[in-house]
Parts: sequence; C-alpha cells; structure tokens
Amino acid sequence: MMKAVTRVEIADVVRSAFDRNGANRTDLLRVAESNQARPQVLSALAELPERRYGAMNDLWEHIGHVPIDA
Repeated sequence: MMKAVTRVEIADVVRSAFDRNGANRTDLLRVAESNQARPQVLSALAELPERRYGAMNDLWEHIGHVPIDA
C-alpha cells in the first residue's frame, strides 16, 4: 500500500524554497525534485496555482485536502 502524501512531507522537500523571497509553483517543483520528492508529492505540488507563495502556510489553502500527518 502506498503511503499518503502529507503536509509534513511536502514541507520537508520544499522548505528551502522559502529561504529568499518566496517561491512560485515552478520553484517549488524544482526544489522538491532536487530533494528527491516522491512522484505523489510532485503531483500534489503540480495542483498549486502558478503564483508567488510567500510562506509555507500559503500552500495549504490550495491543497487543503492533504492531511497534516499520517
């Protein structure tokens, strides 16, 4: 059985994208890929609208269906 994607897992692979002036979807996907995110995490990030996210919490309003933790 495949492990569900969680917000904790997403945060772990994209956290460094917020070190500067925030990140857009493309930035988040690039950072997640460089951190070897699972394909399911990349799919969840691909659902985000293409806009600038100033902080991690800005992501959750767009992928609120993703549980916080397993």
